Amino acid sequence: MLDLIKYIVEQFADKKDEIEYKVEEKDNAIEVTVLLDESDMGKVIGKQGKIAKALRTLVRCATPRDSKKYVIEIEEKQA
Repeated sequence: MLDLIKYIVEQFADKKDEIEYKVEEKDNAIEVTVLLDESDMGKVIGKQGKIAKALRTLVRCATPRDSKKYVIEIEEKQA
């Protein structure tokens, strides 16, 4: 599933080599935090969050029913 998230995020980001992904497993969820450069934030999130919402929808649909739920957070990378 992380490959799907990486593929979609990298289609919109300009600085692909500066993207970081943090994956944490919780009780019933897998939390994926995407850390982006400030200039890529708007491109990946999209107007009114439409791209981010679509990304979350795709991941939710691709996740098997009996597995853990994926939670995707998009944050700015701190210098």
